[in-house]
Amino acid sequence: MSGNYSQFDPSSMFKEWIQKSGRAQAEFMKNFGSMMNTQNSQKFDPLETLQTMADTTRNTQTNVMENMKNLQNNSIDTMFNIGQMLPSFMNWGAYKTTVGSAGRISIPEAERNALGLGEGDLVQVIILPIGKKSGNKEVKK
Repeated sequence: MSGNYSQFDPSSMFKEWIQKSGRAQAEFMKNFGSMMNTQNSQKFDPLETLQTMADTTRNTQTNVMENMKNLQNNSIDTMFNIGQMLPSFMNWGAYKTTVGSAGRISIPEAERNALGLGEGDLVQVIILPIGKKSGNKEVKK
């Protein structure tokens, strides 16, 4: 007993499929052409119609692929832009400090060392008030 036995012959099935599809296409063209001739006074050329349909389909597929490519390129550009911005975000620190006399604030030594800051370096300061001291030196939140 053979496990690979099949009652169907693939080559004859393919040949039959080709013949049936050819007959179906011919029947379609005949019916479509006669339908178009009865509706229009102009002469209908099925080959020209198929060429127009094929061109339209090709252009549509080209546009879809172009749009997909543009979406991918935009996604990759965005990813690289974020990648270029990350190093600048990696060089910042956040800490709490108090406002001293004459409005001065200081950067603690550990943060200065971690950020590689030295005297005279230019830094950007963003102020987010988190509490005020009352007369009795307690922080109100």
